[in-house]
Amino acid sequence: MISVMLIVADADAAAAWYKTALGATELWNLGGVAGLEISGAAFFLHEASPRDPAETTPGQAGLTSIRIEVFADDPDTFIERAVAAGAFAGAGIEDHRVPWGTHRQGGFTDPFGHKWAVGDKSPLRPFPG
Repeated sequence: MISVMLIVADADAAAAWYKTALGATELWNLGGVAGLEISGAAFFLHEASPRDPAETTPGQAGLTSIRIEVFADDPDTFIERAVAAGAFAGAGIEDHRVPWGTHRQGGFTDPFGHKWAVGDKSPLRPFPG
């Protein structure tokens, strides 16, 4: 199993946003560090630490080098909900021709500087052939 930990300035504010905007469920919250999940996929939030320069927010670093992938039944609605809650719209939903058929995908950047790609569940099915 693999998970990701997102560095944020305020873990409580970020947890509240992810719950409202993305439908995340909070698994636990230790104050400054929280565990959440979306559709059974766990991810973690950790507040940036001034004592550890390796743990900075994308805003502090001036970039993000990770993209979180979410697979949803309705990627259009998932992205619309995030943008309505304050995310920044990214690439619009597009249909991509892939060996297994059509894959719909678009994205957004959350208010904490993390990039999200949202697609349908087509890549999660076994590859034919």
